Amino acid sequence: MYNTAYRIVNKTADAEDVLQEAFTDAFMQLKTFQQKSTFGAWLKQIVVYKSIYKVKQNHFFIDDISTVEDAKDDDTNYEFEQELTVQKIKNAIQELPDGYRTVLSLYLLEGYDHEEIAEILQVAHVTVRTQYIRAKSKLIEILKAEKVYE
Repeated sequence: MYNTAYRIVNKTADAEDVLQEAFTDAFMQLKTFQQKSTFGAWLKQIVVYKSIYKVKQNHFFIDDISTVEDAKDDDTNYEFEQELTVQKIKNAIQELPDGYRTVLSLYLLEGYDHEEIAEILQVAHVTVRTQYIRAKSKLIEILKAEKVYE
């Protein structure tokens, strides 16, 4: 749960605050847990919502680009150099702007689909898809700048 919060808020102290608030809320709302999912999935959803709320408090904005035509996903095959490590990818993700990092983390690392992310962030589906494509491109750009992605 901490890793989920940290990937979204990008600060240790904020992730710890989110986690504490999420556990407190979960405890207080335990009677509303209807066992339609696992307890872990229910708690994770609380952590995600709390994390996004925390980022929004820190002036996080995702531009609603629902009027923009849906971007095409790039199917280009990329080759990685051996220097590419998990830590380098994590560091590159942390360099992404808040909106890009949030969408990328929810989609790739947490397993949410574009519709679910759109609902969580209260934006259009096309906005999430475009943010994801842009985040992926920006991540590649960051990795190329570090000469670990060719």
